[in-house]
Amino acid sequence: MGADTAESVEIRNALVRLRRTTRLPVAFGGLMEAGRQQMRISELSGTATSALRAVAVTSGNGLGGKAVVLARPCAVTDYSSSRQISHEYDAPVVAEGLRSVVAVPVVVRHRVRGVLYGALRTAQPLGDRTLSAAVEAARDVERALVVREEARTLASEVASGARWEQVREAHAALRALAPRIADPSLRAELLDACALLTVDASSVGVRPAPREVDVLACVAAGATNAGAAERLGVTAETVKAYLRSAMRKLGARTRGEAVVAARRAGWLP
Repeated sequence: MGADTAESVEIRNALVRLRRTTRLPVAFGGLMEAGRQQMRISELSGTATSALRAVAVTSGNGLGGKAVVLARPCAVTDYSSSRQISHEYDAPVVAEGLRSVVAVPVVVRHRVRGVLYGALRTAQPLGDRTLSAAVEAARDVERALVVREEARTLASEVASGARWEQVREAHAALRALAPRIADPSLRAELLDACALLTVDASSVGVRPAPREVDVLACVAAGATNAGAAERLGVTAETVKAYLRSAMRKLGARTRGEAVVAARRAGWLP
């Protein structure tokens, strides 16, 4: 058994399906190694020995390496005597007693991610039906890998978005806290720290008043005018006045537009 990563489990399951649908007695395969031009055979099904386990197949070498380079299925009727392939891996293939072999690449987004093999212990041509079934087993793996990659991407985007919202919440809280600090030096340091969470807006359009940024930060965090007023220690009317002023500077017609424009201008993170 290979390492129980999600990808290796997909390979393992595909080998079982390949043997069932093709009636081939032996199947094996593995994934390309990250950052290397080789795949390692990690999953075996129906083998009588461990000769093929962990064999590293370099792109271009042997039947599997040829399938990797061409990114298409390749087959031989008698592996050890075939003139269509190089013979770096004859020893483990002969030790397992394999003769007719098919190698099908697993291709995801134009990149070979692995190879599935099916084999007979006799030298006889593999029919079109067998080759088609082997290809379909590889397609199953490709579809599964695409789904997993898209799920990972989505999860990463969601996590990144959630972390960025936390940054914005922190920015709003710090901006609201700054006016309550009596020490002007400490207050300035805190506001400088807040500025690190935004882009340099010194050369971008009209400069906002500090209180306008405070109000916009509260609005961006989802606060109502009353909520912003409570957080900032001012009246709701004062919040409205600063918000109107900021909207005018940003050319925004709504609170939402003002937040988007403020982020674009570098006023907010």
